Amino acid sequence: MKTMKIKEVLKKVLSIKYIQFGLIALGGLFIGWLFFHSPSRVEDRHDNVVETNQTTIWTCAMHPQIRMNKPGKCPICGMELIPLNKNNVSVEPGAIHLTPEAAEMANVLTSVVSPQKPVKEVRLYGKIQADERLLQSQVAHIPGRIDKLFVNFTGESIQKGQTLALVYSPELVTAQQELLEAAKTKETQPGIYDAAREKLQLWKLTDRQIAEIERSGTVKTEFEVVSTTSGIVTSRRVNTGDHVEEGTVLYDIADLSTVWVMFDAYESDLPFLKSGDKLDFTLQALPGETFHGKIMFIDPVVDPVTRVTKVRVEISNPAAKLKPEMFATGIVQANLEQYRNNLIIPRSAVLWTGKRSIVYVKQPETNEPIFKLREIELGPMLGSSYVVESGLTEGEEVVTQGTFNVDAAAQLEGIPSMMNPSGGAISSMPGMVMPGDAKPRDRKSTPGMIRPSDDKPKDNKSMPGMDMPGKSNPKDKK
Repeated sequence: MKTMKIKEVLKKVLSIKYIQFGLIALGGLFIGWLFFHSPSRVEDRHDNVVETNQTTIWTCAMHPQIRMNKPGKCPICGMELIPLNKNNVSVEPGAIHLTPEAAEMANVLTSVVSPQKPVKEVRLYGKIQADERLLQSQVAHIPGRIDKLFVNFTGESIQKGQTLALVYSPELVTAQQELLEAAKTKETQPGIYDAAREKLQLWKLTDRQIAEIERSGTVKTEFEVVSTTSGIVTSRRVNTGDHVEEGTVLYDIADLSTVWVMFDAYESDLPFLKSGDKLDFTLQALPGETFHGKIMFIDPVVDPVTRVTKVRVEISNPAAKLKPEMFATGIVQANLEQYRNNLIIPRSAVLWTGKRSIVYVKQPETNEPIFKLREIELGPMLGSSYVVESGLTEGEEVVTQGTFNVDAAAQLEGIPSMMNPSGGAISSMPGMVMPGDAKPRDRKSTPGMIRPSDDKPKDNKSMPGMDMPGKSNPKDKK
């Protein structure tokens, strides 16, 4: 009965013209969609989504060893993962490919290798010293007793012809008397007169002093000791009342109008120094002032104790600003003509392993931060740079800043690096499980890793002499 009623209702509904026309229109639209619709767009869109999902790799800017197939957070530092798309770039075997974000965060900078003028900066340390050629000793030319000293302390400045002391000499008194007697007969016996004058001249008496004795006709008991040079008294050897002989040193005098700057050069610096090189130096006592000179002499002998060689620079000192024993710091810009055509790279680009020197070279013909380790041979260090003897060619681009960060990323990815030249995965610290490492049960072949069996205590073997929880007392077993 119910089905009959439903059929009757459907017949009444379908009998209405408007409903009939509506159903016919819907049927036509469906048939047209079947004939004219192309499923390629849907398939293409689906394929693009699948391809995007397959080619997009998510990594951490600080830990490039992390690789995920979906976005999220880094399991090590918690930073948001960033997309890494490498399928469109050809990477050389053994090269490390960083993301632009990781390279920027690690402050990785590169520079093009090119030949430059090799100038090595040699730094030397030394002191001001008096010119040995201008050192003199003021001596007594006549024997006698020092009755008075006019120069009484070390460091006093004296001038040539200045009176230094008064000396009483009995021998000189006798020689004056002989001169006065010979002067009376010089017309008849000129030889005796000339001999008497010559005797006084040998005692460094001047012609003026001898003429004064003849004119006065009296014998002088004290004679002046006159300076024969100008300079600074560096040592006083006598005191008032001392008896001196002919040739006794009274004063040591240094002429400081020209001084020496004596620098210490180590054996490693000697190949870059030669006579005639210009040298600029500064003094701690005169900050802000630079002096200029030339290397005049290099000692041919190395000191067996200090292992240094003396390098001498001569400089004029008219104002007496340079004083002996002042500390000096000198710099020589040595031109290395034998390395004129060699390449120069910054010092920050080189990683040292003790025996090897390595750099990271950027992969050519790409703007991506792709770098590969390369071993090179270095020449002398030029201050903040090195001379390259082999291993690089002109025009190549090397990492000059952030080199250690690039090497760390290569080591984490198992790519050849400074401490791992052959590459390969590097295990974590023995006994520790780091984020991103495989679980202990998946690393049974790795020595030192925790295994599930290692977590279980050994049966019936506690530490000897210790009562462990849950163990019965040995005395109770009796």
